[in-house]
Amino acid sequence: MPLSSSTRAALERLLSLETADASADGLERLRAIRSLQLALDAEPATLSAVREALADGADWNEIAEAAGLKAAAAKNRWYGGDAEIAARREASRKRSARPSAKPTGLPGLSVAEAAERLGVSVQAVYLRVTRGTLRAETVEVPDGRTYKRVFLSEDAAE
Repeated sequence: MPLSSSTRAALERLLSLETADASADGLERLRAIRSLQLALDAEPATLSAVREALADGADWNEIAEAAGLKAAAAKNRWYGGDAEIAARREASRKRSARPSAKPTGLPGLSVAEAAERLGVSVQAVYLRVTRGTLRAETVEVPDGRTYKRVFLSEDAAE
């Protein structure tokens, strides 16, 4: 299977910077290298080569070694049918798009904040929520993460 047009274009761009364009700066070359890496990661010919190697009797350790990956990473990237692979890529994309920090501006208090304010343990806060003496809600942020938020009344804090 030949390389896709987008991968060929990324490769040709990098080659032109390396051979003909001596004025290319480091950042421009780095961008071209990264563009080629991303194109190769999404390249249908890569998956085709993996499937061909499997059909020829290669195991995941050999495929991983040829690709410069660990066996588990190679299998995660290329195991299964097109729909399974696409679903794993989409899940990974969603995970990587999530911010790493906790969101700000959520209503109420976190369980830890409520425990500190009440002078009790986190477990005690959960117990009070279960017993109905504290009000808590699960709040979902736009990216799908959920947080338990506790709402203290003025008399509960005392």
